[in-house]
Amino acid sequence: MTDDRSKDEETTAVPDTPHVDQAVPRRRFLDNSWKVLGVALVAEAAWTSYDLLKPAAASGFGGVVNAGAVDDFIEEGSVAYSLNGRFYVTQYQGGLRALYQKCPHLGCKVPWNPATGEFKCPCHGSVFNLIGEYQSGPAPRGMDRFPVTIENNQVIVDTSAFVEGPPPGTNEGPAPGPTGTSG
Repeated sequence: MTDDRSKDEETTAVPDTPHVDQAVPRRRFLDNSWKVLGVALVAEAAWTSYDLLKPAAASGFGGVVNAGAVDDFIEEGSVAYSLNGRFYVTQYQGGLRALYQKCPHLGCKVPWNPATGEFKCPCHGSVFNLIGEYQSGPAPRGMDRFPVTIENNQVIVDTSAFVEGPPPGTNEGPAPGPTGTSG
């Protein structure tokens, strides 16, 4: 019987397991993993740095804003507010001006009042005419302005850079008062 038992063991032998030198050793696996993670970290840092150094052009306030078609500003004395750009576009004697909504005194939002034909600061009472010139109050100058261009019959306002408003005493525009303007 002993002979039978040895024959059975030979036929049901367990297949050879892979040798230790054929498998990836733990130390080499961890070493390669750290290298891959290091390369991924450097790539992520480079991508983030590129995004910071090459930002996308701003839309809305701080960038270029389309204020609408030129035909929207044909009416003499018209005033239109751009919520997206935080400015008013006014038309006076064929010229368009983009006036920053912020009062040059302390930064309050200055609303347009069509009944009185003026911009009046609700906080401290500075008054500006239709084209943003200083009329009265504590403001040190007229309302600040943004450059305006016309491209393809569209009024384009660049809110990334403003021009300081005119000094007190500059009066090229109309005096405040009802001008038949639209809001």
